[in-house]
Amino acid sequence: MKLGVDIGGTFTDFVLLDETTGRLFSEKVLTTPDDPSRGVLQGIDSILTKNGLYPGAVRQVIHGTTLVANALIERKGVKTALVTSRGFRDVLEIGREWRYDIYDLDIDVVTPLVPRSLRFEVPERIGPDGAVLEPLDLAALATVAGRLRRASVRAVAVSFLHAYRNAEHERQAKIMLAQALPGVTVCVSSDVMPILGEYERTSTTVANAYVQPIFEAYVRRLVSGLVEAGVKGELYLMQSDGGMVHHSTAVEHPIRFVQSGPAGGVHAASLIGRLANEADVLCFDMGGTTAKAALVEKGEPTRATDFEVARVYRFKRGSGLPVRLPAIDMIEIGAGGGSIASVNRLGLIEVGPESSGAEPGPACYGLGGSEATVTDADLVLGYLDAGSFLGGDMPLDVAAAHRAIEKAVARPLGLSVVEAAWGIQETVSENMSQAATIHCLEKGKRASDFVLIPIGGAGPVHACRVATKLGMRRVICPFGAGVASAFGFLASPFAFDAVHASFSPLETLDWNQSAEIIGRLQARGRELLRSSGVSEAALQVRVLCAMRYTGQGYELEVSVPSEVLERRQEEGLRARFEEEYRALYGRVQTGMRCEVVSWRVVVASPYPDVWPEPSQAHGDLDQARKGMRQLYDNGTRRFVEAPVFDRYALPTGASGTGPAIIEERESTVVVPASSTWTVDAHRNLIIDLR
Repeated sequence: MKLGVDIGGTFTDFVLLDETTGRLFSEKVLTTPDDPSRGVLQGIDSILTKNGLYPGAVRQVIHGTTLVANALIERKGVKTALVTSRGFRDVLEIGREWRYDIYDLDIDVVTPLVPRSLRFEVPERIGPDGAVLEPLDLAALATVAGRLRRASVRAVAVSFLHAYRNAEHERQAKIMLAQALPGVTVCVSSDVMPILGEYERTSTTVANAYVQPIFEAYVRRLVSGLVEAGVKGELYLMQSDGGMVHHSTAVEHPIRFVQSGPAGGVHAASLIGRLANEADVLCFDMGGTTAKAALVEKGEPTRATDFEVARVYRFKRGSGLPVRLPAIDMIEIGAGGGSIASVNRLGLIEVGPESSGAEPGPACYGLGGSEATVTDADLVLGYLDAGSFLGGDMPLDVAAAHRAIEKAVARPLGLSVVEAAWGIQETVSENMSQAATIHCLEKGKRASDFVLIPIGGAGPVHACRVATKLGMRRVICPFGAGVASAFGFLASPFAFDAVHASFSPLETLDWNQSAEIIGRLQARGRELLRSSGVSEAALQVRVLCAMRYTGQGYELEVSVPSEVLERRQEEGLRARFEEEYRALYGRVQTGMRCEVVSWRVVVASPYPDVWPEPSQAHGDLDQARKGMRQLYDNGTRRFVEAPVFDRYALPTGASGTGPAIIEERESTVVVPASSTWTVDAHRNLIIDLR
């Protein structure tokens, strides 16, 4: 058996696959913010006990977590110092000298993770060609080590100028600091992310050092807890790029797990899309805390090498901490079910970014929360049923939801509670559709050309409204959408993804040096995957090259065919770059030189042969009908009578028209009026919008 575990801001999700029978089991428990491993172990015990399963039969636990992201956002990492080249002490504050809002004279900028008092310079200098211009001053480094000891730091980040070309000084510093500061974590940029751009490289290395002790401790507790629970299988973790690694490797670079949970959801959406013969889909992941979107083109998730965390303003690019690492390209597009609604000073409804989280949760949870949230609005509008939430294990308090919305929104605006709830829902849907539109346009795509696949507990509830605003024709709601990220872990490959800077004009590219870099990264990837049990024959290797026109500040990554590398074809490499450039920008720059910035190697196993459980339901539609419920219709702005169906009882081929409500334990699908829905062979709900 294989177990997928996804820790979210509100709920922790579990999906267990019986590889012998193909059966899937799911569970959902509240996250335990004080110690996420406690919630994980509670959920594992629950899913095994409920289904009469033996812990020792679990051979793999695949885990995604928000621990790294939360530690950065909430500033709950360890006391960290930075050691850098002389003259670069303030690189974290200077950044790119780019203002995300040029008209805001009182602009708030992100505070560095390391205060200036803990940033130290040492004399050394390596040139851009890798030549040593000034040896590392070991005496000065020893003095810095003494100051770090007296400051009682728990982690040190080392980032020297041009260390991506020659890592010798960083290696010396790591050895010396590790000896002088026993028990202190030491991270160097040439290990974490050897790339051009001292600001991004330093920021990424600092973030890695800041969370590493916490992440290591968490993984140790979880491994120990699994052993005590009788689980004999190995623990693997999902990286931000969608690949799995063994926990012993994961602790080396925890920054690679900053988006580990959502990456599993994108893999699930990609798989569901392929099953439905839809290669181009937009994954819409709305959970209890946030909502994210990611494009899947031709069956593969789009990828990025840079993003931000801990933004001062959630939706303003440039207001956060830059992180450079391989990742599935996702954008935060809105609020989650637990996001708090209020009225701003302009008299407009505002939702988020604050969230009620798992503790105390929305008012309707009855756990002490009193703030109005999106989930409270969904309950008031009839989208959710108070008695069937989480299969009836967690009854909701309708009266508490009414009181919270009345106090926070209805009374200040002079609206009824229903009107205020609709305003909350409409605000959230509009914000998400606008953000998704912009995300698609930035990729040179139109949202209307894609099919929406909603996941997360709140995703199917809001999916059709968001899709309508995006001009989409179809929504595919997967079975078990509320735990899709955990399922996606089971459907994800093992993977090693590494990048190394190698700056050079294309016409003078040193192919021998490039081959040495590619070979070294390949060897490392093969070694790691073999240690995870992947056979050499099954390994798949991709080589990518980041390129740009000379003088540009940003590069474009292209896949490099093996024949280009083998024949060392500069023109072949330029052709691949201009093909991608034209697809993104609509034209190429004639007569301009190109330059290579970096090489990236991806070594991966094949996708595992994991499929959603086929439908076991038989009978007619009437047997699946649970009753009728009043549902607020967006078109008519009034309540209408809608049938309620038990999704577990819907047979393959079942169909109907909206309005309708289709319930399962982890989520609820709201089908609008005039739309049609059908259940396919894999239990996906295909909704064609009108």
